[in-house]
Amino acid sequence: MDGSGAFDVVGLDERAEAIYRLVLAEGTVTPDAVATALPVAADEAQPELERLREAGLINRVSGRDHYSAVDPRVALRALTERTADRLDRVRADIPALALLFERLAAESGADPEVRVVDEPSLIGMWYVRLEHEVASEFLTFDRPPYVLAEENPVEPLVLARGVDWRVVYAAEGLERPGAWGELRHAVSVGERARIAPSLPTKLAIADRRKAIVATSLDLDRPVALVTEAPPLVDLLVELFESTWERSVEVPAVDDLAAAPRAGGPGADDLALLAMLDVGAKDDVIARELGMSPRTLRRRTADLLDRLGAANRFQAGAQAVRRGWI
Repeated sequence: MDGSGAFDVVGLDERAEAIYRLVLAEGTVTPDAVATALPVAADEAQPELERLREAGLINRVSGRDHYSAVDPRVALRALTERTADRLDRVRADIPALALLFERLAAESGADPEVRVVDEPSLIGMWYVRLEHEVASEFLTFDRPPYVLAEENPVEPLVLARGVDWRVVYAAEGLERPGAWGELRHAVSVGERARIAPSLPTKLAIADRRKAIVATSLDLDRPVALVTEAPPLVDLLVELFESTWERSVEVPAVDDLAAAPRAGGPGADDLALLAMLDVGAKDDVIARELGMSPRTLRRRTADLLDRLGAANRFQAGAQAVRRGWI
């Protein structure tokens, strides 16, 4: 489809945009002409044209299946203004909706600077709220169990705003199938990630101003503390930074894609070193890196030999000394 995707903000997907551009280019089209020119099924062309007509972007010739464009300087301006009106109505509802949210969140009777939240849905809402509110820096500990779904659709939107997003992952989280691939994808879109052998709790801090920290990791009865109290937030930031310094950096996509220097680590070496250094189990490493257990043993032995290390701990120390990780 020849569409930019920019029209989705006014409710037109890429296919609708491509059809609209075709009408503008041709002046007048029929459903059959649309189906011929674009990858649109013949029985879908007319409904798509009618969608554009309902949006006020094109006209239909009376009694015929011919469609012609309305001047976009008029039609698109009117459409965007209608969209802006709807957005304004949503914005106008925010204070009332926020009042409902605050009333529910404050049912515990806690001080507004320190709230105890013990409902999974509320814990999830507070975490997402911090994601939406953050302006410059988001710090988090990621470890099982998870209250929210594992995929985070908000993170790419926050990264796109230029927020520095740093995560320390617990090694046990890599035991979930596909976790390493998901972690690598997150790094590829701008997340900065490290892995720790273990983490004491789950944590998220927005702009070093507001934080949510789990005080119970029982998935059936989770409890979290939401705080804006400066001493508590400062303490949690210090915990994050000290853990970050001790954790193993996840190789950046560019590092994995680059050709290895003479005698230096290749892409597989960097990934293997990161997982060995945090004590990931052999079966987990083999599965996530797509190796057989036999190949993993051979690659590990070869890596130890190249580093002059007798065990995994020494391998990690030697790799740091050489600047590999």
